[in-house]
Amino acid sequence: EEQLVESGGGLVSPGGSLRLSCAASGFTFSEVAMTWVRQAPGKEREFVAARRWSQGTTYSADSVKGRFSISRDTAINTVYLQIDSLKPEDTAVYYCAAGRPIVSTIATERGYTFWGQGTQVTVSA
Repeated sequence: EEQLVESGGGLVSPGGSLRLSCAASGFTFSEVAMTWVRQAPGKEREFVAARRWSQGTTYSADSVKGRFSISRDTAINTVYLQIDSLKPEDTAVYYCAAGRPIVSTIATERGYTFWGQGTQVTVSA
């Protein structure tokens, strides 16, 4: 059974860092594209970053460029979202998702089949 399990959220001060984890079972990340999206209270889901290792392509929202990055550990089939220089506006529930979207939707939340349960990130002094 394909599954994604997230962890790593928490409360952090502005300017701090967090690393979110997304562990996969039932498939490997080399087979799919991977996206991270977030949803703040009262707002729609927002694309954050995506990566497709088979094509060597990476995508980031303008609001997180230079601060967020995606990496993976193939030995444990886990993908990470490293988030640095956190701002209060980064406060949201963060979701990872995997799938085989068409190229035009990789940098979105559309076309992804498997979703994690979400992890809360709160940035506050």
